[in-house]
Amino acid sequence: NKLYIGNVSEQASALDLESIFEQWKIPFSAPFLVKSGYAFVDCPDEKVAMRAIDTLSGKVELHGKVLEVEHSVPKRQRSCKLQVRNIPPHMQWEVLDGLLAQYGTVESCEQVNTDTETAVVNVRYAAKDQAREALDKLNGFLMENYALKVSYIPDENAAADPPAVGNRRGFNPRGPPRQGSPNLGARPKLQSDVPLRMLVPTQFVGAIIGKEGATIRNITKQTHSKIDIHRKENAGAAEKPITVHSTPEGCSSACRSIMEIMQKEAIDTKMCEDTEALTEEIPLKILAHNNFVGRLIGKEGRNLKKIEQDTDTKITISPLQDLTLYNPERTITVKGTLEACAKAEEEIMKKIRESYENDVAAMHLQSNLIPGLNLNALGLFPGAASGGMSSPVFPGPPAAAQAGYQSFGQGQVESETVHLFIPALAVGAIIGKQGQHIKQLSRFAGASIKIAPADEADAKQRMVIITGPPEAQFKAQGRIFGKLKEENFFGPKEEVKLEAHIKVPSFAAGRVIGKGGKTVNELQNLTSAEVVVPRDQTPDENDQVVVKITGHFYASQLAQRKIQEIISQVRRQQQPKASATGPPVARRK
Repeated sequence: NKLYIGNVSEQASALDLESIFEQWKIPFSAPFLVKSGYAFVDCPDEKVAMRAIDTLSGKVELHGKVLEVEHSVPKRQRSCKLQVRNIPPHMQWEVLDGLLAQYGTVESCEQVNTDTETAVVNVRYAAKDQAREALDKLNGFLMENYALKVSYIPDENAAADPPAVGNRRGFNPRGPPRQGSPNLGARPKLQSDVPLRMLVPTQFVGAIIGKEGATIRNITKQTHSKIDIHRKENAGAAEKPITVHSTPEGCSSACRSIMEIMQKEAIDTKMCEDTEALTEEIPLKILAHNNFVGRLIGKEGRNLKKIEQDTDTKITISPLQDLTLYNPERTITVKGTLEACAKAEEEIMKKIRESYENDVAAMHLQSNLIPGLNLNALGLFPGAASGGMSSPVFPGPPAAAQAGYQSFGQGQVESETVHLFIPALAVGAIIGKQGQHIKQLSRFAGASIKIAPADEADAKQRMVIITGPPEAQFKAQGRIFGKLKEENFFGPKEEVKLEAHIKVPSFAAGRVIGKGGKTVNELQNLTSAEVVVPRDQTPDENDQVVVKITGHFYASQLAQRKIQEIISQVRRQQQPKASATGPPVARRK
């Protein structure tokens, strides 16, 4: 419960620090000890200390410097235990595991229950030097725009012998189970349920939070939910998003409470003289990922009409044109009485959760089908792959992708180059204004993306050159397929099918074709993609020939991975001696 406060201004006094703690209602049990550039203080208990860290660290300024607050740990007690805070709320366990395992053997990793939107875990490494390296490398490490905060957990038994190191680089089964850690087959999410996302008018945010946060605390307590009000998002915007994490019942209960507060606040501030017309003034707005909206609407709008009829509401959905590639949410606006809106929320979210469950099942199926690609490690989230109604959208940064891949892949990840052919008219949409879109896409996927010059003046297609490891290929190509659909380069009922070229060593081309074309035919049957190895090709200067793959996104990905797997097999067979005598592929500790 002792805190270290860093980045303290030279002008700061103990009185300044006291007033900050009092302002944020954080009790302290002893006077502040202020040194040059830093300070110490004792809190009544560990829970208060945790609240101080979450509330103040990296968020509160004193004399122009942002304070850093963490557990104060004497050198003799700095051992194998760390606390990692500010973990993105939907980070998957595999990505986190992969990241932590890079620095040594993790004996246990337990999630800590907190009131914050982000997740917190306590980690124990097998050795002090591993914990030290993890702290040095991970503190400030960016994941999905969240900077991780890592600090020591004081270990009173630090003088005792360290536990024996496990026989593999990874997780030892001896550690206690993590709270909320998934069992086999469970969704590996730190947050297990689909959150409710709402948009509320900015003028009501103060009333929803309440004096010193009392109202929002009361709602979270009564509904057993975790509510995050994204006040800093869209500065100056008329509306702010709210995220509610809870069970379906908890989300609905919190939603009803928030609507009641907005209605009361509107009456109190005389926004409307006519109370009856009030619900017209403040509709319920739900944010939903575009991947789920098609299934919410249903064929010819049947699902949506049924919800409207059953709940006596009027529901509209923001147009596709409002979407951007990096903000894939659509706004569902519900108008009606408060009671009717509350019922509609239950029905809408029920449909969205069903779609989510179906997509998770499809993702696991896809991850089993596509070899050499760990979808779970990436936090990838496929859309409705069947029927091509919606494009796959994949949240998660390249850093997380690479961390996940290093943990699960064997040895060095090889970069691949794929030539993807898009309609010439779509080049502007992929590049974006002043090249912004292609730069964002490249950063997002962790791949190099370039558009080759046109071969001839009236070329119908242009070649996009994508270079990067398998996960980067998956993300970059998925975004391009999705963008072409969103920008209406393909009809509403037309599936996006593109041609991709990959180069294979000429000595492996025969294996891709197979005896009498057997392998290539099997590939086509398995993947639903058209796979062609043009005959009589002259190998290029690198002794490579082209394989052409045409199909929708998943078909193309599956074919690409299968062909890369064949190439790897051929290479391994060609170099048996080198691998037997050379260094091991992956170091083990």
